[in-house]
Amino acid sequence: MADYDIAIIGGGLNGVSLARDAAGRGLRVILVEQGDLGGAASSATPRLVHGDLSVLERRGFWRVRQALAERRIWLRIAPHLVRPMRFVIPAHSDERPPWLLRAGLFVYDSLTHRGGLPATTTLDITHHPVGNALKRPFGTAFEYSDCVVDDSRLVVLTALDAAERGAVIRTGARCVRADRSDIWRLAVIDRGYRRVITARAMANATGAWTSMVAETVLRQPQPPMAAMQMSQIVVPRLFESGNVYVFQNNDGRLIFASPFEHDFTLIGTVTRAFTGDPAIVAMPGADIAYLCEAASRYFRERVATADVVRTIAGVNLVPASPRRRDGTAQFDARRRKAPLITMFGGDVTTSRLRAERAVTRLTPFYPMSPRWTAGAALPGGDFAWDRFDTEVDLARDRWRFLSEPQAQRLVAAYGSRLSAVLGEAKTRDELGPVFGPELTGAEVRYLMSHEWARFPEDVLWRRSKLGLTMPAADRDALAAFMANVNDPPRTG
Repeated sequence: MADYDIAIIGGGLNGVSLARDAAGRGLRVILVEQGDLGGAASSATPRLVHGDLSVLERRGFWRVRQALAERRIWLRIAPHLVRPMRFVIPAHSDERPPWLLRAGLFVYDSLTHRGGLPATTTLDITHHPVGNALKRPFGTAFEYSDCVVDDSRLVVLTALDAAERGAVIRTGARCVRADRSDIWRLAVIDRGYRRVITARAMANATGAWTSMVAETVLRQPQPPMAAMQMSQIVVPRLFESGNVYVFQNNDGRLIFASPFEHDFTLIGTVTRAFTGDPAIVAMPGADIAYLCEAASRYFRERVATADVVRTIAGVNLVPASPRRRDGTAQFDARRRKAPLITMFGGDVTTSRLRAERAVTRLTPFYPMSPRWTAGAALPGGDFAWDRFDTEVDLARDRWRFLSEPQAQRLVAAYGSRLSAVLGEAKTRDELGPVFGPELTGAEVRYLMSHEWARFPEDVLWRRSKLGLTMPAADRDALAAFMANVNDPPRTG
């Protein structure tokens, strides 16, 4: 008898989504990830949960409708991670005419039940706060509803939910060989030790490494696919409003400028074909200049390349067919051979649905429970999305030493499970040493014992974005603290 029903290689969003879905259906699941959860492209997404106006412009009505339905589900099951925002598109005299924008957004609103989100409105931004940061020629803009997401925390909390439902999650574990017969036999190097794992099915969800893993580890043929690099820039805050700006660039692309970690603005995304090692991804200077120039067409304050405080880049694989650019999950179940799922590409919005469909393909092989993920909240997400501010107020009432920005960050990260981090602390001193303006020893211990954080990078850039403001001396102190914490990572 095999050790597990399904073994998953890859701890990005696709991999952990498969693990969560399968574990919740009663399957025995193990996931192995050679680095950290969400350590590659899953932490370099545009951070949007949306229907995608560019797809609507290409008349992909069914895809947009499906994505908007998923947006509604994400708001219900992860209200701390997925936050509704008002997006603003200024009308530009050299780009799409206002009537076309108005008509497109009317269709966008009509493709799904908005679930309490406000409808599209027309703004005169010469007399509206959203126009304060923009150049004067822009008089009309259209404001519509969509959502932003903390992509890297979505990966971690999806894995946490999978673990709580019985999945085994192993980070720092690399699969070096997989032999296929009526079961899969995996050789895994796990923290320096070699172990053999058997599973009745296998999923290759290794993102940009999908082809390499298929060729060198699984030794299985793969369909044509292309590697694409996604890049964004982070600059000091350019505007005070809580909106997301959507700018029409002169090449037809839509560029988003979003509030980011209170004091910064995230601008992106630019994509290009990628060749090379996906473990070493750098944003080209031309792409940095492109985004700076695109933002400077609209913002009153010019954005220069010298203003960029951080670049974010990742590589993902997409199907070679342009009709399948929303990702794919392929299923191979040859006679007398254990099933193989190959899942790659796609965006955050439809990740849950892709995993649900992929696991359902295993139904002829195993008895399993029905589909369930659309109705089950992620850890900490058991409150209505429009009660987020109430949760912040409750946190400040209970832990009176929290400032409002601190409470907002913590509720956005942990939701209703914040008590597992802060406990019964009455003062900030009771939370242990402090690293930078906000991070405490209690939070670091929690991340190490419950969320598989092993190194400072895991804490500062994936479980949070506190690396943006933490001084070098505090990073060194954090590294020393983590080296002395003996709590083993939770594995399920």
